[in-house]
Amino acid sequence: MRLVLTGGGTGGHIYPALAIGREAAEKEPGTSLLYIGTTRGLESRLVPAQGLRFESVDITGFRRSLSLENVRTIARFVQAVRRSKKLLREFKPDAVVGTGGYVCGPVVYAASRLGIPTLIHEQNVVPGLTNKFLSRYARAVSVSFADSLPHFAGRQNVKFAGNPVASAVAKADPMMGFASLGLTAGTPFVLAVGGSRGAKALNDAVLAMLPGLADLKNVHLVFVTGDRYYEEASARLRELPAELSGRVHALPYAHNMPEVLAASSLVVSRAGATSLAEITSLGVPAILVPSPNVTNNHQQPNAESLASAGAAEMILERDLTGEKLLASVSSIMRDSARRERMALASRELGKPRAAEDIYEQLTGIIRHK
Repeated sequence: MRLVLTGGGTGGHIYPALAIGREAAEKEPGTSLLYIGTTRGLESRLVPAQGLRFESVDITGFRRSLSLENVRTIARFVQAVRRSKKLLREFKPDAVVGTGGYVCGPVVYAASRLGIPTLIHEQNVVPGLTNKFLSRYARAVSVSFADSLPHFAGRQNVKFAGNPVASAVAKADPMMGFASLGLTAGTPFVLAVGGSRGAKALNDAVLAMLPGLADLKNVHLVFVTGDRYYEEASARLRELPAELSGRVHALPYAHNMPEVLAASSLVVSRAGATSLAEITSLGVPAILVPSPNVTNNHQQPNAESLASAGAAEMILERDLTGEKLLASVSSIMRDSARRERMALASRELGKPRAAEDIYEQLTGIIRHK
C-alpha cells in the first residue's frame, strides 16, 4: 500500500494518523507512507522522529471573525492545493487519510479532485471545521464517538470505529505500571494528570484536596504534574505529614502512561480525545475536567459523552475546587461496586480494535475506487 497521512497542529490529530499508518504497515509489509503537514505544527518534529518521510504545505486556519487575514488564508489554500496535487502525483498513493487540523483541508481536497480515495477521521464528538468541510469530498468518514454520527448525517460510508491510538494502549500491562511506580501490585491508586504539559487549574485542585486523602486509608495518589509545575507541586508535597506523603507520588511526566493508566483504580483527567480513547480502551473509571481553553470548547461534549454513559463524572473547570474534587474521588473510591459499573461502562465505549477497523474501512474504499 502507498498511503498519504495528513493531520496537524496538535498531538490529538497527529497520533491517530501515525497509528493508522502503523496498522497499514503491520498488515501490509512494504507499505510506503508519506506524511504531509506544516512546518508550524508539532508534526514537523514528531513525524520525522518516527522515520517517516515528511513534506510540508503552507496553510493557516481561518479566523472566526471577518478579517483581511482570511483573504490571505484563501490564497494560501489555493497554493497549498497546488502543492498537494504535485506531491500526490509524484507519490501516487492508493489513498489519503486526514485526521483533522487545517492542513488536512488542501491535502484531502486535492486528493478528491485527483480521484484518489480519501478517508477522514474525527477524534472529538463535535467535528472541527476542517472535517465538516471535507466530509462532502471524502469517500469514508470514521469517528471516535457514536455521538458524532449525527454530525455526518447524509455523508457516505460513515463508521463509528473509535480512536486508533486505543489499539496500542489496550495491550498495556498493569503489572509494569505498578512496578514503575514502586507500588505493590494491586495497590489502589488515583491517577491525576492534566496532559503532557500539565493543567494549572487541575493541579491546584489536586493540591488543595491532598489533606483530605488522609481519610482514604490505603489509597495512593499518582500526581503527574507536567514539567513546568513539578517544582511547585513538590514543594507543597513536602509540607504533608509523613503518613500521607508516603502515599503521594509526584512525577513531572509519565513516559509509560498506558501502563500507569492500566494499573490505576480511577483517573482524574482532562477530556481530550486521545486521553479518552486510552481511558475507555482500558476501562478505567474517570473524573473528567474538560479544558475550556480549546477550540469550540470541544472537550466538554467529549466528557459529557462518557458521563452520560456512566463511565465518568464531569466537573466543569469553573466549578472545580479541592473540596469538590475530593468529594468525587472519595465517593468513587469508597464504592467498589460503583467503580466496577463505571469500568464496565467505560470498556463498552472503548474500541481497542479501532486501528484495525479503520484499516478495513480504508482498504474497502481502495478496492472500490
